Amino acid sequence: MRSAFEFCLPTAAKVVPNGPDWIHEVKYDGYRLRVERKGKTVRLWTRNGHNWTDRYPWIVQAALKNREQHFVVDGEAVVLGVDGVSDFNALHSRRHDEEVQLYAFDILALGGDDLRQLPLSMRKTNLARLLRGRPDGMFVAAFEAGEIGPELFRAAVRMGLEGLVSKRRDRRYSAGRSKDWIKVKNRTHPAFSRVMDQFG
Repeated sequence: MRSAFEFCLPTAAKVVPNGPDWIHEVKYDGYRLRVERKGKTVRLWTRNGHNWTDRYPWIVQAALKNREQHFVVDGEAVVLGVDGVSDFNALHSRRHDEEVQLYAFDILALGGDDLRQLPLSMRKTNLARLLRGRPDGMFVAAFEAGEIGPELFRAAVRMGLEGLVSKRRDRRYSAGRSKDWIKVKNRTHPAFSRVMDQFG
């Protein structure tokens, strides 16, 4: 059975938005994943609608350990290296499925309430409340607000990270491609050449 929720997808750009209305998140190199919990049932959904619940047990356990019985969280499935940077090759190899965690950056529903109409800033507050105490297996994505975007992007490139996703803090969560979410990739990162190879 498919989910009633759909992903909001960022629009690719070359320049990080600059202004007080934006928040900026480091882009982890992983697989986009939506975690849906309803009572004792947890489902992990990919962007293409595949059910990956059996693939990542640590995320499922983390969702079940939460006191909240009903929620829908949007994030990225990642394997973190010893340096704290996501390791896509380790993730892709399938040899580390037991170590895959969710880097959570949005919440779509909580306690039976649909939160998609709320502005992002309020959804972030609800997400932090849901995952406070950082249960292993699911952790809240750090973000920076305001005009720090370009500076943050330069730091991400220096650290060898994949890039940034910048989001309008006052907007609702909408299904499909959105101009309220802007993705700027580090062109020196392996993920960029993987995409180029696919189109090349």
